Amino acid sequence: MTFGFAPSAATSMPGASSPAKLPAQRSATVPAVSADSANQLARMLEPAEWAAAGIPLLRDPREVVNGLHARHLPTPDTAVVAVLDQEERLRASASFTRHATGADGWVYRNALLAQLRRVIPHDLRRRAPVRTAVLLYCREGDARWTAEDGAWMWGLRDACTLHGLRCGAYITLTRGGWQVLGEGRGGRRPHIAATSTERLLNGTGPPTATHERNGSGTAIRLRRASAW
Repeated sequence: MTFGFAPSAATSMPGASSPAKLPAQRSATVPAVSADSANQLARMLEPAEWAAAGIPLLRDPREVVNGLHARHLPTPDTAVVAVLDQEERLRASASFTRHATGADGWVYRNALLAQLRRVIPHDLRRRAPVRTAVLLYCREGDARWTAEDGAWMWGLRDACTLHGLRCGAYITLTRGGWQVLGEGRGGRRPHIAATSTERLLNGTGPPTATHERNGSGTAIRLRRASAW
């Protein structure tokens, strides 16, 4: 009869593991990973969602892209956020290099919001936004939408809400040219190759910060910021 209780005695021995606990331990780690992935997916906008958000169209996207490209000379993984007034004149802009390893709209939102706070006062006291923020992101690949683009769209929209701005166009700059996602408008120039060529011909290195309110200790490497 005592032999029938031997398994219970064995599991009570120091250092012994209970087989019943192992599946519970393995399954406990799965929800944490899944929840993190689900959160990142939630912080992302697909093209259909972006189009349904009522993003205002740029009257002259080519002029906006050419102006930001000439001012910041962005290289791959560089984001340029700009604020336009009601006449679509550039009022402030800042560029920075993305260092995050994954596409997370929350991280992008914080980076964009930090740059907006550096270069222009917020409009949260207004009943309705009068200025618009647009984002130019320079990356490898083609002009088709990617999960990274979706995270940038989510980040731009959220940063604009927190800074009292209208959310404007999201533009990608690749080796094939530029593209306003969600609008179908684009062009072959400027593009990434032009950026590298211009720097070699001009003998210039990466631009430096020029804004008089430049802060210190920022978590992302500043490229150039300006305001008028």
